[in-house]
Amino acid sequence: MIKVAIAEDHQSLIDGIDLLLKYEEDITLVGTANDGKALLELIQEKKPDVILMDIKMPKIDGITATKSITAQHPNMGVIAFSMFDQEDAIQQMIAAGAKGYLLKNSPLEEVLTAIKAVHKGDTFFDKAIDPSYIAVQDNISSGKSLLSKSEREILTLIGQGKTTSEIAAIRFTAVSTVEKHRKNMIRKLGLSGKGELLRYALEKKYDF
Repeated sequence: MIKVAIAEDHQSLIDGIDLLLKYEEDITLVGTANDGKALLELIQEKKPDVILMDIKMPKIDGITATKSITAQHPNMGVIAFSMFDQEDAIQQMIAAGAKGYLLKNSPLEEVLTAIKAVHKGDTFFDKAIDPSYIAVQDNISSGKSLLSKSEREILTLIGQGKTTSEIAAIRFTAVSTVEKHRKNMIRKLGLSGKGELLRYALEKKYDF
């Protein structure tokens, strides 16, 4: 039995999904929450397998809630459930650990397909989403394996707020060498510049 929780601040949408799931023998709705804080409390009690996660929620937003859930409960599958198909929203949810992304205007049958896919350990993304948004984020998410040992060490220092000159001094190397590593990391991770590399380092906080 797949245990599902819904985080959504529109009760009519919750009611629609609830009605849909009542006809499913292998899926049960264990709880709903209208804000992120209530969701985190619900999860501790009900331990759902899959969570349908609205992004724009009161108290704690869906991105922050997803980060917390995937860090504490890595076996729980989060599916973003949103009206927004913007690149930034999609990539932030994937970076936070979401395994799927559905638009709220998707057919209800697609919700069932997504729940079952994520429960099996697969990913599921709405057909209306531009595949390039997902491909770029896949590169970012797998950054730890893409980067060399030196690049990972430099990325850690970048995340600590060190400048290029400071990193060069710490590593007893030339500034030009550090700059070369920066450019290589930006290329490998599919980023667009130094600002994105810093944001990546701060978000990932890898213990290299």
